[in-house]
Amino acid sequence: MTGNAPHLAVAAPLPHDVRVSFEFFPPKTEKANKTLWDSIQRLAPLRPSYVSVTYGAGGSTRERTHATVYRIRHETALEPAAHLTCVGAATDEIDDIARSYWQAGVRHIVALRGDPPEGDDRYRPHPGGYAYASDLVAGLKKVADFEISVAAYPETHPEAASAEDDIDNLKRKIDAGASQAITQFFFDVEVFLRFRDRAQAAGITVPLIPGILPVTNFARLAEFSIKSGASMPAWMAELFDGLDGDPETRKLVAASVAAEQCRALHGHGVTEFHFYTMNRADLVYAICHILGVRADDGA
Repeated sequence: MTGNAPHLAVAAPLPHDVRVSFEFFPPKTEKANKTLWDSIQRLAPLRPSYVSVTYGAGGSTRERTHATVYRIRHETALEPAAHLTCVGAATDEIDDIARSYWQAGVRHIVALRGDPPEGDDRYRPHPGGYAYASDLVAGLKKVADFEISVAAYPETHPEAASAEDDIDNLKRKIDAGASQAITQFFFDVEVFLRFRDRAQAAGITVPLIPGILPVTNFARLAEFSIKSGASMPAWMAELFDGLDGDPETRKLVAASVAAEQCRALHGHGVTEFHFYTMNRADLVYAICHILGVRADDGA
């Protein structure tokens, strides 16, 4: 703890116990591919615990996800974590993908239920597939001794019957073999702390790693938040008000907000952070610097 005013935690000595991980998504174009690899090279010297690569709705980015994971495994010193979902594939097919990852030296899987394909209004389990994330975790553990991360929702999954039901579902995933949970993005520190308390009360003891999303486009984020169930505090709108046409100031504000959020969480004992990079390195690099996470040469 840094004291009774965690909102002031940025103006405090640097932490020296923070670990970070980064999430990327597979690129669609050659230009986007260059942006991704420029970002990976920029962030690699920060020595993240791992870097994850997302899997599109309905498995729509499957081949690009595989290609990105394999390239990270074979062309960098980074530890890749491959996203796998239950959507659109039979259990044998998913098991084969997992085996190919293991044979390629990929030891970490982010196991998710997954979103329905574009145009579907709700999730429907594949007739011959894993029905839910807890089933996927159990199946992956039978394939090989993967380290498995799962998703957690501080503000409750939009499809959950209740907050208690959502915690029960998280516990099922942990009991099936997951070793940690990465949260959906959030902006109110108290939301995470209350969620952590509820999870611990339910007997969940694995690390709960906050997912941090630096805001690059507030209007777009506000739309996405409605779908994901993450709330947008009123003070966020006030901070970004008037900056739609001022991207440089918006980036400075975004870095400041995320850094304050992380330092406040650190004041409450959080030492691991997972950054949703959006394939951009600049904001994440700056936030990591403020968290005391530096490149090998101290730059």
